[in-house]
Parts: sequence; structure tokens; C-alpha cells
Amino acid sequence: MSGAAARVGFIGLGSQGAPMARRIIAAGHKTTLWARSVATLAPFAGSGAETARSPAELATRSDLVCLCVVDDADVEQVVTGPDGVLAGLRRGGVIAIHSTVHPDTCRRLEASARQCGVSLVDAPVSGGGRAAEQGSLVVMAGGDPQVFAYCRPVFATYGDPVVHLGPTGSGQLAKILNNLLFTAHLGLASQALGLGAALGLDPAALSRILPRGSAASFALERVADADGSLDRIAAHAGPLLAKDVRLFTEIADRDGVRDGAVLREAALAALAAMGRRS
Repeated sequence: MSGAAARVGFIGLGSQGAPMARRIIAAGHKTTLWARSVATLAPFAGSGAETARSPAELATRSDLVCLCVVDDADVEQVVTGPDGVLAGLRRGGVIAIHSTVHPDTCRRLEASARQCGVSLVDAPVSGGGRAAEQGSLVVMAGGDPQVFAYCRPVFATYGDPVVHLGPTGSGQLAKILNNLLFTAHLGLASQALGLGAALGLDPAALSRILPRGSAASFALERVADADGSLDRIAAHAGPLLAKDVRLFTEIADRDGVRDGAVLREAALAALAAMGRRS
């Protein structure tokens, strides 16, 4: 393994994955795309990217395959299915999991990949579609440091910062903590704005000043933009946040970690306010 990956395969062309793929293409990497829906590939016509009929076919044309699909089941299917990435990726190839999934899923897939002579890193991202378009996603990576160094030039096309956190699964742990804290912040922000209204403050005025003071946070900005309501956020991100809080609960309970009880309760309260359960 040497130098930057010349050929990149990308799977998962959603609101965040599509601009990530565009950044890779714009950086000059020979890129192959696959999607279950042909319509998802249509916007890439004329982009210079090739398309494949299966993840396995995509893998035969790639040195590095990046996955940005929804959940653990999707990642497992795309990697290990009959026409999955491992069925086509050459020995020495690399898989990067940008999805937010259980760290154990990445560790298990890393072991399967190793048996095929393939490396795997977990590299979940944070920031959403706008950050992907701007090249400012936060990339949190876990895995072998040399494999991470190999992937970094590609990650840097859409990520800044790009940070290696430790062995396989470390990136997922960091992303799950990120989303746990974000969920808790959402609930606290909504409560603060609600308390202000109950105390007679003008909600619109409060929404203007809190995001500019020492209480500022990304979550507060989102809640203020939604007039103090969590409904819009719940419709857009509620299921994913509930999944990630559930993952944290499973990991913390298994490892006997109790120090995050206050943070977990705040996140659970936020989910309840959004009509979600972890």
C-alpha cells in the first residue's frame, strides 16, 4: 500500500453522500458509483464518474471503497452480500465506513475483510450536506494508522478536520458521543427557549441573542431557527438520533460506564419531546 488511492468507489449517494462523492470527483480521483436506484445516479451524468451494476463490480474498479449508507444492516449487506464489496475488491484494497453504526459492526467486518486481504477503517462524519459541499465535514477515523494515512488524501477532499482516534471502532465511538451530546443539547435548547417564554420574554428576541452569547451551540441555532420547536428536527433527524442514543446506551451498559447518566437522561428527554424512543 503506497500513495493516495487513485481509484475510489462510492456507495450511498444521499443528502450527505452525494456531495462527498462530488468532492472526490472534483479532486481528480477516478471514481465509480453504485446505487440501488438508477435515479440516484442521474445527477452524476456528465460528472466524469463511472457507474457499476453492483457493489462487487464497483469494487473491481476501486482501490478504496467508501460507504455512506444508513445503518448496520445496509453496511453488512453492501460489504458481505453475494454481490458485495468483498466479492470484488482486490487484495490490498481498503473499505471506509462513513455510516454511523455500532463499533462492533466495524470490528467484525474488519476481521472478515482481513481474511480477504482487505483493510477496513471506520470513518463516520459529522456536519451534513452543506459541510460536505464545503469540504468541512468532521471525519472521525478508527483503524490501522497506515491505512488511515493511505485514505487521508481522499477524506481530505470533503473533510476538515480529519482525525485518527485509535483502533477500529474508535471513530464510531466518537461519532456516537457527538450525537448523544447533540441530542441532549437540542432538548436543553428547546427547554431554555420555552422557559424564557414562560417568564414573559419575547421568544423571537431570545432566539436572536442566545445563539450569540456564551450559551451558543449548533443545536441552539437549529432550535432557534425552528421557533423553539423540535418538530422539524424530529421529522428530519429523529430516527437517526434515536438510533445513536440507543447505541450509546448499549455500549455504556455493556462496558459498565455510568459516568454519562446525566447526559444520557438529557438525550432521552429530548427524544421523548420529539416523540421518539431510543
